[in-house]
Amino acid sequence: MKEFSSLVGLSSYTLRYYEKIGLLKNVQRNSSGHRVYTSKDLRWIEFVKRLKDTAMPLEEIQEYARLREAGSSSVLQRQALLEKHKRNLIDHITQQQSHLADLEDKIDLYKKGKVR
Repeated sequence: MKEFSSLVGLSSYTLRYYEKIGLLKNVQRNSSGHRVYTSKDLRWIEFVKRLKDTAMPLEEIQEYARLREAGSSSVLQRQALLEKHKRNLIDHITQQQSHLADLEDKIDLYKKGKVR
């Protein structure tokens, strides 16, 4: 677990939590009982991290994971969930760009000596 934790940039605690809540399923164990992660686990955790980094709520990530577990019958539902998240992300980026522009305007006022 320590190696995988370092590889994916998540703590062992977080990885165990992801197992507990069903985000990381069917993790293999060796004869000593230690977890053995696969390249499939690596790709999945990287995707989960990307969703978290783009502010998808954990509940929605769990829903996506449940749909993924259901297989090909859930492809359209997974697509819809990702499209909804994309719209939310675009809205968030637009809002942040507006905040950045306002901040730049304020900084410009300071540079021009118009704020005391």
